[in-house]
Amino acid sequence: MNAKEPASRRSLKSDLARVDAHAVRPEEYEELPELTEEMLARAKVNKGGRPVSANPRKLISLRLPADVIERWKATGAGWQTRMAERLSKVR
Repeated sequence: MNAKEPASRRSLKSDLARVDAHAVRPEEYEELPELTEEMLARAKVNKGGRPVSANPRKLISLRLPADVIERWKATGAGWQTRMAERLSKVR
């Protein structure tokens, strides 16, 4: 590989066609352990994602002047959270 050439990116494509085409042979079944009641009792369903918030946010549509949005965006990442905090203080 030449130092001036960019490294090739690895493909994330799966080879599902090859997997689907594979037929399980009888001797491959011997490799699989039998599921016992103990194994099933230890099984745990792991749900991914973020935990449910005690105070979930609601999606709304709000039209603001472009200059107001640009000023908030100019404050950097997290500008929406800071805007929400400021609005929550106004009562």
